[in-house]
Amino acid sequence: MSTARIRIGLHGAMGRMGLRLIQLIAQDPRVELAAAIDRAKLGEDAGAAAGVGPLGVVVRGLDAVADTPLDVVIDYSHPSAVAEAADRCRLAKVALVVGTTGLDADARRALEAASAEVPVLASPNTSRAVNLLFKLVAQAAAGMGPEADVEIVERHHRLKKDSPSGTALRLAEVVTASTGAGPLVHGREGQVGERPRGEIGMHAVRAGDCPGEHTVLFAVAGDTLELTHRALNRDGFARGAIDAAVFLAGKAPGSYSMADVLESTP
Repeated sequence: MSTARIRIGLHGAMGRMGLRLIQLIAQDPRVELAAAIDRAKLGEDAGAAAGVGPLGVVVRGLDAVADTPLDVVIDYSHPSAVAEAADRCRLAKVALVVGTTGLDADARRALEAASAEVPVLASPNTSRAVNLLFKLVAQAAAGMGPEADVEIVERHHRLKKDSPSGTALRLAEVVTASTGAGPLVHGREGQVGERPRGEIGMHAVRAGDCPGEHTVLFAVAGDTLELTHRALNRDGFARGAIDAAVFLAGKAPGSYSMADVLESTP
């Protein structure tokens, strides 16, 4: 059995998630950082920037995807950069894991085009625990039934750009798939009247340095059920992204999900 490490290119390497990924990749015997890709700190040693000591991998632009032997690119960059990253991976025949959220139609089309030629896994949240939450929410929605009122509350740090979070939107999709509930109502203000049956309330909180918290509330007369995930730091997202990269390496072209990663774990 081959013991070669999976070669990872990290797009968005100098961001908050990217720097933590560099630290965790350095600790994981399954993988190695082969390319650090960003628009900032070009030419700097990625390991030194992340505080793990020199790794001999300098920060470069997206040309590194074509110029470096890679097995998988992990993208935690910016929504505006995802389409180009997907195109570069498609042309270089490199698998792609995307944890960036707030993607527009162009990025989604680029990911779909890439998945025809390389394996692609795009997820609004790469945490294993959050992806288990998706499953639990689906079960709860089915069990509580379409008559239940559903409210989703998400909280993130003050620097987060998109709102509501991609995870909150996916949670709403899970509820809708199970019960047909909708539409989404983003907050409430003024004389809105009684709560109509079937809507999903969505509420976004931005404060401090919270890395992520999501609660889905189901309520019927006399009963309330709440399912909550709280991220204490970014490690769950980062470790899940590494697991996804290990899973994706060597797979056939196609679109994969974190559910596939969870199901592949013995």
